[in-house]
Amino acid sequence: MLEITGAQMRAARALVRWRAEDLAEASKIGVATIRRAEGTDGALSMTPANQAAIRAALEAAGVEFIAENGGGPGVRLRKGASQ
Repeated sequence: MLEITGAQMRAARALVRWRAEDLAEASKIGVATIRRAEGTDGALSMTPANQAAIRAALEAAGVEFIAENGGGPGVRLRKGASQ
């Protein structure tokens, strides 16, 4: 599984116009954990289970995570995903 960064998490949440509370509810992770993770610039320092829950919630909302491919990791909305 591709590890995501705090910057990707912030950008993904912005793409779907979610507040930290919305992501916390969708992922069943505490708001403090979400905010702490988003405060990091590199890889997330959280349990694999929490990272998987956050990733699954954002992907269900239409976000695609893009791996580091020379241009840096990123996010985008899946084609046809509504905002």
